[in-house]
Amino acid sequence: TQCLLMLFPILKAISEDVRMCPKGPTCCTSTMEKNLADLSAQETEGLIREAGRSLQATFNALHRSFDTYFTELHGRSERSLQEVLSPLGPLYSQNTRLFGDLYTDLRQYYRGSALNLDENLSDFWSRLLERTFKASAPTDVSNEDYLECVAKQQETLRPFGDVPRDMKAKVIRSFVTARSFVQGLLVSTDVVRKVSQVPLGPECLRALMKLFYCPHCRGLASVKPCSNYCFNVMKGCLANQADLDPVWQELIDTMIQVASSFSTEPSLDVVLSSIPVRIYEAVHYLQENTDAFTAKVYQTCGIPGEPGTGSPTLHEQKRKSGSLTALEYKPSPTAGLRLEMQVSDISSKLREMRHYWVQLPVELCRKLAAGGNSQEDCWNGNTKARYLPEVMGDGLANQINNPEVELDITKPDMTVRQQIMQLKIMSNRQKSALEGNDVDFQDASGSHSACLNVSGGAKSVLSFLQCTILSKSSEFLFEII
Repeated sequence: TQCLLMLFPILKAISEDVRMCPKGPTCCTSTMEKNLADLSAQETEGLIREAGRSLQATFNALHRSFDTYFTELHGRSERSLQEVLSPLGPLYSQNTRLFGDLYTDLRQYYRGSALNLDENLSDFWSRLLERTFKASAPTDVSNEDYLECVAKQQETLRPFGDVPRDMKAKVIRSFVTARSFVQGLLVSTDVVRKVSQVPLGPECLRALMKLFYCPHCRGLASVKPCSNYCFNVMKGCLANQADLDPVWQELIDTMIQVASSFSTEPSLDVVLSSIPVRIYEAVHYLQENTDAFTAKVYQTCGIPGEPGTGSPTLHEQKRKSGSLTALEYKPSPTAGLRLEMQVSDISSKLREMRHYWVQLPVELCRKLAAGGNSQEDCWNGNTKARYLPEVMGDGLANQINNPEVELDITKPDMTVRQQIMQLKIMSNRQKSALEGNDVDFQDASGSHSACLNVSGGAKSVLSFLQCTILSKSSEFLFEII
């Protein structure tokens, strides 16, 4: 018999201090076994981290791709403001900051800032009404209290028609889903990173040593482990990780739904690109109905001071320029095609990682164990022969009768349980986003409100979510366990 380390003679008698390998002739002392067990753990943990890094790279690529697409779409919409709104004359040229601030708010919200998008959009329309009325009123209106009264009529008198309400619903839905989707990618990446770093337990180390290096100690260095034997060892070692599977699949499926919603009419690109046109439509509507609106304002807020010689009214502008003609947004065919490709690529890649946690033992054994045609002369944990025990199911509860790895199924790994909680919370966020609900502002009281004090960016998104999770961890963690 050839031993792996020829420096040591084959021990014909069974050594009392050999603890991990099956009884029989061996060339490994207990010290060697311990060293080989450590080596097997390092190698296996290295493969797990390598698989995790590959999955993280896929998530990062999806994030970069979508983020690039979305920011370019947002940027093109903002750049089209001048072209679309310049016919408004001074109303646009003297208030460019108002329109720019709208896009800044939208960008910051997407990046994770704690903005209430509903309130910000309402504030935009109120300020636009205030400035439009000031420019179009037949009298010189400069009293701030009076203008504030005018601004408050935005909701009740609907001076811009249905545009603010319709645009708000569509913009909020688009940005809530976009931000939620990006958060989902970031949190998923973080979960993979943390779970891939969970150390293997002592019973797993013994099983890995027996799986990989006991055949070396028996002089069977060239014999690979039987596939089913490898499956049972890896399913036992990765039992806690496999418990991620149900919530992982739920999150992946929900993220696919969110991605598909981007192309649902009105699609994401149409909503963002049409913002300048919708603003123009709103001002055009007010121009057509300015007399009726002004009369209602006078009834509510009173009649302002004597007529002045301020800015030309919208009626005067209309006479000079012909009129503000109605605009119709025409989506770009190439933009729609790019969105379809984006959604298709995202959905395809997400589906590929749907079963990652239960497939991980299979993928590891595919690299390490004997092939399908070698199941009669493979290492079965004792000798070179077929492996007879049945393969265990996935997850901690199914390892109660695992013949290779002894586990206490009543003591789950707490790091993994915390990540299961993260996935559940993020899945609920995605579902709320599909309904157009921004859960960040559904309950801004108590400890949750403290979590809203974050700035934009990927790290802050994770910080916000982790803060939210920690504030709810007590009851939720016990529910999971």
